[in-house]
Amino acid sequence: MDPTTEQPAKPGSHYQPSLTIVLVILVAFIAGSFIILRTPAPAKSGPSTVAPGPGHHVTKTTVPPPKSQVRVQVANGTSVSGLAREYTQQLLTIGWDTLPQLNGPRVSATEILFNPGYQWAARLIAREIKVPFSSVRALGGQTPVSGAASDDVVVILGPNAPLAAG
Repeated sequence: MDPTTEQPAKPGSHYQPSLTIVLVILVAFIAGSFIILRTPAPAKSGPSTVAPGPGHHVTKTTVPPPKSQVRVQVANGTSVSGLAREYTQQLLTIGWDTLPQLNGPRVSATEILFNPGYQWAARLIAREIKVPFSSVRALGGQTPVSGAASDDVVVILGPNAPLAAG
């Protein structure tokens, strides 16, 4: 045979894994990616602000979570049927994370109760449903409705709620 002619490639020079092995690797990769993406990032260490010079001060601000992450429970404290359902739907439509509506204790006026860190949300809800800010107060460890201890904001609708009056 002439040395200048081409010779065929030798068989077995490339490894080809079985389909089962490829699928196992693919599933492991997808599961690992999902776990990594769902795990919260660790808190940063070290100082978060630079020390101010003489005559300057630093105000520390925290960014509240979006409305869609604030758990809001609406309870009907009146005899108007379906009132909590209407307010729950209204708040859901404008972006709040509303829980299933329920009946609450009878109240003489709407109460908007909040857990620590959620006064801003309670005041915003009061404005959005058109009740006075005087109806907003801290939950203070109370559970005025079933399961309210873990809710961020609890709205107990009273006869002064605009839909109840109209």
